[in-house]
Amino acid sequence: MVLTGGSIGTAALQAVVESPAHTAVDWANVHFWWGDERFLRAEDPDRNAVQARAALLDRIAVDPVKIHEFGSKDEFPDEDAAALDYAGQLAAAAKAEREADEDAVQPDPRLPRFDVLLLGVGPDAHVASLFPEMAGIRTRGETTVGVADAPKPPPQRISLTLEAINTAQEVWLSVSGSDKAGAVGLALAGAGHVQVPAAGARGVRKTLWLIDQDAAQKLPGRLIDHEDEDESVG
Repeated sequence: MVLTGGSIGTAALQAVVESPAHTAVDWANVHFWWGDERFLRAEDPDRNAVQARAALLDRIAVDPVKIHEFGSKDEFPDEDAAALDYAGQLAAAAKAEREADEDAVQPDPRLPRFDVLLLGVGPDAHVASLFPEMAGIRTRGETTVGVADAPKPPPQRISLTLEAINTAQEVWLSVSGSDKAGAVGLALAGAGHVQVPAAGARGVRKTLWLIDQDAAQKLPGRLIDHEDEDESVG
């Protein structure tokens, strides 16, 4: 499972642990990865991993070895070094997965299987830390990327690339608020992913948009009831 940060992502994790249904999941067998991270000190409260631990991971029976956080400023000199390290973690996990199961299905041999990948969407349509028109969203041939000049603080970040995101079996995009309506409308209307990164996020089997009425204000009416095996809106 690949987690996301932000207010909606954190609220979703809190909702999971508060639901009685969470006890039906064998959390000790779940690997947790992140789609992106802010390049800060390890215990900075603005780090996605710190927020995820408080909201969910410290409150359920997880295997600490299966929690895979991006590196921090305490460990690496810059975001590029942290991104390279995470790519190594991903590759090692993919190799271990193949060794444990020779029939393991991996869309990309550099990456373990991601069953579900969660994303938020910014008002500018960014996903993870892939921002419109910037180097990160244009990156090809890599699984991770360091971001030195993000347009929102902090500017230094680490992210999965769009190529890596799109290896997930299912990609779930959660969006709330009228300030995101334009981004949602453009993404679902088929805009280019360099200009509208959210438009490029797609799961191998399923892409699920979870949006509220405010975020749906600029969604073409013909798409409201659209649902097929590849993409759905709810």
